[in-house]
Amino acid sequence: MSTTIETTAVMDLTPGDLNDLVEELRAYHAIYSPLFQRREQREWAAKYLHGLLLDLPRKSIEPLVLALEGAQPHAVRAMQQFISEGSWDDTALLHRHWEEVDHDLGEDDGTLILDGSDVPTQGLDSVGVKRQDGGELGKRANCQAGVFLGYASRQGSTLLERRLYLPPEWVTEAAYAERRRRGGVPKAMAFTPKPLLGWEMIQAVHQVGPRRCRWVTCDEAFGRDTDWLDRITELGLWYLAEVPHDPRLWPQRPATALPTWAGQGRPPTRIRVLDGEPEATTVAQLAAALPAESWRQRPLKEGSKGPLVADFAAMRVIAVRDGLPGPEVWGVVRRNPLTGELKTYLSNAPAKISLATLVRQSGMRWPIETCFEEGKQALGMGEYEVRSWRGWHHQMTLVILAHVFLVRMRLR
Repeated sequence: MSTTIETTAVMDLTPGDLNDLVEELRAYHAIYSPLFQRREQREWAAKYLHGLLLDLPRKSIEPLVLALEGAQPHAVRAMQQFISEGSWDDTALLHRHWEEVDHDLGEDDGTLILDGSDVPTQGLDSVGVKRQDGGELGKRANCQAGVFLGYASRQGSTLLERRLYLPPEWVTEAAYAERRRRGGVPKAMAFTPKPLLGWEMIQAVHQVGPRRCRWVTCDEAFGRDTDWLDRITELGLWYLAEVPHDPRLWPQRPATALPTWAGQGRPPTRIRVLDGEPEATTVAQLAAALPAESWRQRPLKEGSKGPLVADFAAMRVIAVRDGLPGPEVWGVVRRNPLTGELKTYLSNAPAKISLATLVRQSGMRWPIETCFEEGKQALGMGEYEVRSWRGWHHQMTLVILAHVFLVRMRLR
């Protein structure tokens, strides 16, 4: 069997390993300290980062502050204000963060990973909370839904950006007006679907400055949106997007033409696929028709587990756009040799790309799932107990910075 295809390094450092790294944390905070306008903000940011990295059973604000400051009566409220209401600029911190990630982890063929992460939430006052499909929760639940952008290379992986998803009624219905006001939702906020939130983050990372990345990968919640895929192509990035089994494709580009005008009525203006051309079919149907020799079995290392083995096939196909032939893309199929389960992908990578590269990219989703797991189990990502729009974004920004500190220490 061929050599195992490696994806990215595994994080093997936890907050419990950091007891002797206080000076390193102080130096790390100094990178971001000038971006806070006030001395008090700089001090609370340092304390919060330290608290997120402590080995505590729970990392909501009160136990975190008590562990750092003791029973000081005003400290808990001051920290709550810093997170929930503080006027410090997340954007400036994240832009600097992207520079640090590029320096520590950046590779020319690095991968941007888009995924959602949800946090179960009690009550109805937290911004964006709703009974909705909980993604990783595996069921409908009362939760806040976030969309996150990660980065992975052979050096490691971390999170880059985050956006809180607001369900349509939170933005459009008058019944939610008071909740929006109390939660500090910007007045001009419009409903933004999750794929568009993801696009905004990718565009921001791409436009702020040169970032070493080549690929974008995502699950089918994003991959089924053909407009989204075409936007990624326009940025000059390559995607390998998981898609449902039913997107229609042509194995070869069908002939098209403008229908002949019959001389009556308005002349036709829309090109159509010619009669007699084969109909588009699905990537799963195309895969089922492949001969046995088209499949290759490859071992692939995903996460901390040993290498898994899967069967892969890749074929050049023509994507459908508005019922007409669109771009030529790769249709990639990954099959579990034991269960026969299929995962299907589309990719705009060049025709000359190797199967090994496509196989590796099919395994580049797990790093962001690991980032979520580490964030929730070790860094208080789901224990924030803040309700406001600003508070959610502040909390996630500092969790992201804490995670990168762990990544940096592992690299060293």
